[in-house]
Amino acid sequence: MVRAPIRILLVEDHRLMFEGLTSLLSEYADMNVLGVATTVADAVDKAIVLKPDLVLMDYRLPDGDGSQAADRIRSKLPDTAVVFLSADLSEAAMMRAVEAGAAGYVSKGASAEELVSAVRKAADGEFLVAASTMSRLVQQKQQSQRRAEEQARLSSDFTPREREVLNLMAEGMDNYLIARELGIGYGTVRGHVRGVLEKLGAHSKLEAVAAARESGLID
Repeated sequence: MVRAPIRILLVEDHRLMFEGLTSLLSEYADMNVLGVATTVADAVDKAIVLKPDLVLMDYRLPDGDGSQAADRIRSKLPDTAVVFLSADLSEAAMMRAVEAGAAGYVSKGASAEELVSAVRKAADGEFLVAASTMSRLVQQKQQSQRRAEEQARLSSDFTPREREVLNLMAEGMDNYLIARELGIGYGTVRGHVRGVLEKLGAHSKLEAVAAARESGLID
């Protein structure tokens, strides 16, 4: 039995790219490009109207990113597959795409055969992100969450004055300059510096500044 063509919505804001994709996919008898959307809002609206089997989604869009569009489309059309076709191959982008329900993430540098194969597999319900990649993405997300939690914990530990002292330490000021900058006594500054070092588990100002940068407390 011959299956019906895969009904595809393209989401791509670069004219040359979406015209090329439309031409490419139209060469395959089992694929039917229903239309093109160029923004997140346009993608959601057209998906609801056209009800495609698959959305081929760029990540960077003028009014947001493809993960936002994918999330909104999947909430309305849970049976519609989403495959990202993007030049942004960062793990953060891939993780957001997967969290939004994407079935796959394909590089814009992929061959036509690779793209067509991904579209067919995703339309058949396959999840195309390799297990090793997913494991790496999950580990990265967990590490990011731990860093954010540690940053929040450290941030809540510091008094406003200690934060000021830490920032001035990061600028390379010694205690005398910090005292002059803040209009407080030298001894008071020394006390704040000791507090900063203790809370960061550091033995020197240099180590404290490095730890603060590592934890995201200062830029």
